[in-house]
Amino acid sequence: MTEPLQISAFIIAQNEAHRIGAAIDSLNGLVDEIVVVDSGSTDGTQDLCRSKGAQVIHNDWPGYGPQKRFAEDQCRHDWLLNLDADEVLSPEVIAGVRRAFASPPDADGYVLAIKDCLPGEPRPRPFAHTTRAVRLYDKRKGRYVDSIVHDRVKFSDPNPKTKDLPGLVWHYSVVSLGQFVDKLNKYSTAQAEDMAARGRVPSLLTLRLLLEFPLSFLKYYILRGDIMRGRRGFIHSMAYAFHRFARIAKVWEATHDKTRG
Repeated sequence: MTEPLQISAFIIAQNEAHRIGAAIDSLNGLVDEIVVVDSGSTDGTQDLCRSKGAQVIHNDWPGYGPQKRFAEDQCRHDWLLNLDADEVLSPEVIAGVRRAFASPPDADGYVLAIKDCLPGEPRPRPFAHTTRAVRLYDKRKGRYVDSIVHDRVKFSDPNPKTKDLPGLVWHYSVVSLGQFVDKLNKYSTAQAEDMAARGRVPSLLTLRLLLEFPLSFLKYYILRGDIMRGRRGFIHSMAYAFHRFARIAKVWEATHDKTRG
């Protein structure tokens, strides 16, 4: 039997009982420790995670970056693997992690490809949107940034050594249209508040109000391949375009109210 690697995996969660089990299942047997930081679930997420062997720790929600930094501090190993509650490691990624750790790792961090799955898609379609991010890293060399909306790993070395891992992380972000719109609305509010707190008001704000929605729709529908995914792809692109518009509109609203007040 293959032994778990000396890696701590961590997941941040709230009310994820409907999908976090698959994320934990994909980690079991690969890593030595699974830590779930829960920010107050009321749907049984905590008990489900414990039943699958994860350690569950409560921490009130401080924002994406701070919550992941808190989770990092709860892990006992130096090498960390971060997975979101709506993500699943594919067999190819699992095999790639094992190969990378068959001998001492020769990188500061590893980049994983994360590909979206819409409802009804058990696996990502060829043209689905893919993001790439460092998710497996040595916490002695890098940590998540302390930002309420941005959750990326920043290394202390300005030129860190990173490598790509083969395979895909399957990303099941959308459960239903209502859930998706609610999630995007909350995230656009957090983004607008973060911009305001840092004094980052987009230039040409009025023009952005006019163009943000149509340009964002074209970006997701055409450039990111939602046109190949039927009616669900159209709805997905429309929702994302409205999210981008709402972010700009909320910044405008805050700026306009401040000017009037």
